[in-house]
Amino acid sequence: MTPTGQLHRARRAPIRRRSTHAGRAQRRRALGALCAAVAAVLCVLVPGATPAAAHAALTGTDPAEGSVVQEAPQAVSLTFSEAVQLSDDAIRVLDPDGNDVTKGGAAHVDGNSKTATTALRPGLPDGTFTVVWKTVSADSHPISGAFTFSVGKPSKTTVAVSEAGEDNGSAKALYDTGRYVAYAGFVLLVGGAVFAGVCGGRGRVVRRVASAGWALLFAATVALLLLRGPYTGADFGLDSVRDVLETRPGTALLSRLLLLGAAAVVLAVLFGVYGRENAPGAKGARAKAAARVGGAGADESAEADTDRAAGGDAGSAAADGPDAAGPVAADRADDDAARSRDLAIGLGLGGGVVAVGLAATWGMAEHASTGIQPWLAVPMSMVHLLAVAVWLGGLTSLMLSLRLGPRVPSYVIRRFSRLALTSVTVLAVTGLYQAWRGLGTWGALTDTAYGQLLLVKLGLVAVLITAGWTSRRWTQRLAGSGLSAGAEPAGATAEAPLVHAAATAEADAGAASGSESGSGSDGDPDRAAQLARQRAAVDANRARKERDSDPVRRGLRQSVLVETVLAVVLLSVVTLLTGTQPGRAETEQAAAESAQRQPAGPVKVKIPYDTGGQGGAGTAEITVDPGRTGDNQLHIYLTDANNQLLNVPEVRLSFTLEEKDVGPLAVTPTPVENGHWAATGVQLPMAGEWTLRLTVRTSPIDQATEEKKLTIP
Repeated sequence: MTPTGQLHRARRAPIRRRSTHAGRAQRRRALGALCAAVAAVLCVLVPGATPAAAHAALTGTDPAEGSVVQEAPQAVSLTFSEAVQLSDDAIRVLDPDGNDVTKGGAAHVDGNSKTATTALRPGLPDGTFTVVWKTVSADSHPISGAFTFSVGKPSKTTVAVSEAGEDNGSAKALYDTGRYVAYAGFVLLVGGAVFAGVCGGRGRVVRRVASAGWALLFAATVALLLLRGPYTGADFGLDSVRDVLETRPGTALLSRLLLLGAAAVVLAVLFGVYGRENAPGAKGARAKAAARVGGAGADESAEADTDRAAGGDAGSAAADGPDAAGPVAADRADDDAARSRDLAIGLGLGGGVVAVGLAATWGMAEHASTGIQPWLAVPMSMVHLLAVAVWLGGLTSLMLSLRLGPRVPSYVIRRFSRLALTSVTVLAVTGLYQAWRGLGTWGALTDTAYGQLLLVKLGLVAVLITAGWTSRRWTQRLAGSGLSAGAEPAGATAEAPLVHAAATAEADAGAASGSESGSGSDGDPDRAAQLARQRAAVDANRARKERDSDPVRRGLRQSVLVETVLAVVLLSVVTLLTGTQPGRAETEQAAAESAQRQPAGPVKVKIPYDTGGQGGAGTAEITVDPGRTGDNQLHIYLTDANNQLLNVPEVRLSFTLEEKDVGPLAVTPTPVENGHWAATGVQLPMAGEWTLRLTVRTSPIDQATEEKKLTIP
């Protein structure tokens, strides 16, 4: 075809593309509807499933919440379901006037990291005291709360503290955003690098994906390091950063920054030296150069090597060297193969160590590092996170390569398909273990926020696996469509204008300046350059049309795009899960609160008595309502031997908690009606097994005293 014809064809190309515009617009609308539907589902489910940040459960306090003690305690102690980190002001005790009555800072009880205690000043007055506490759980999330107890008897207090405590809402929002960005950066960095190194997709699009992941992870890590202090309740500043670096989360963030420096070197080698060494046609070009040195007949070998290299056969360039190119070419090919192999081994080892180290900065500072079986949970968490990154990051790289880059060789797609299947298998195994560890019981799957989010995640994984299976079927059709390793170089050649169109135009300009002199250009170099650019544009347009018109690849692009959208949503849910209290801890906390705050119902006891006189035998039925620590009402019903209500001149009671050396606490009931006595405001300050001592007088000289044990929860 003449240059004029090519120019006309290039001008007619936009007109021909209009015929497919309507179909593409329809597909975009369908994809937009899918994204909107997924976003709507998240808007409905996620806000309702997101709890306040509380990861270590408060399981006990001393004094107990709401209790009344007769003497002021010397210290206040708290017990949690997992280890906590303390600051000096982790616990504050405020008297009824709002004055802080603590003496010294907070500390662990006998070195137990699941406890916190602070000493109180001596000589505290009677009244209601408010305990305000804040700390950081072992999985790096801040927790806080408040409760009250009374000395002597309850009183009014000027302190008004919300039960959940106070947190910096803006700092928390920014910190949570940074966590989302950090996870996304890790996925893109590791997934893009693995896609390039293992699958062979080292195009510009994949390089940009991995580089963007590195930049996102670096920026998010710096932001998290700066925001960590305000997130846990400290002031923003250098002192806060210094304090953060002394904690486990701060050490993890600093280690992540150092590992990112090593990751930058790995990326530079992967997409630089190693990418050039293994680029399509690179081995053939080196073989041609060696052939010119080694002797005649090497051109054919170099051409063959070029074709094999473009098809992904890394070792074929040196296969025919000794016979075709002579000893010099053979030695050069052997050196190239050895250098490429050594470089691949070094990249694999170095990149693997960096990826595992980055995953460890999450695994050793969050949920997996505390609770049951941390020795197994930490490596399982790291493997799970790496599998997520390889799958979702590689999926993103493949999707962008299919839509924005040149034709992706089929061997790259097949390799990623196998890699994705392996990643999904690893995710299933590690995910089941993490679900069991986080939930604890089947009931937590529906009764806790963690379990509800886990159900959303499982549903998204099921849909994503279905979409992945569709993509795998397209991949199998692609493998059977005739684009085998031997046919791949044609596709690779066809895609070259898409990658190097500008360079091709400039290179052809010089060559065309001489050849066009005899075909109508009169040796005009500007005209030759213009024709070269036109040819490059025509070739690029033809290659793009050929890529877009392939029904198999078009179906693969669409299914991978759906996978990627679902994967982004899934990653968001996973990030929410890491910031949500595990179901096991939430269940423990609910049980502890129920034991401390919920009344067990009225406690009833029957005490037989006999004063020794005529008609002095009978039974006293005593009811303590609501039968818990704090304020109670007391009702006494006296009956004679015939079970008839009996009126007596005097009844007295007392309560003693021997194990805590509390009491006797005297109670003087008053008569209500015949055989019924009552008392209000009966204070039982602590839970435990109390001894109830009852004295009944039936005449001026006849009385009896009996004892009975009763348990106050």
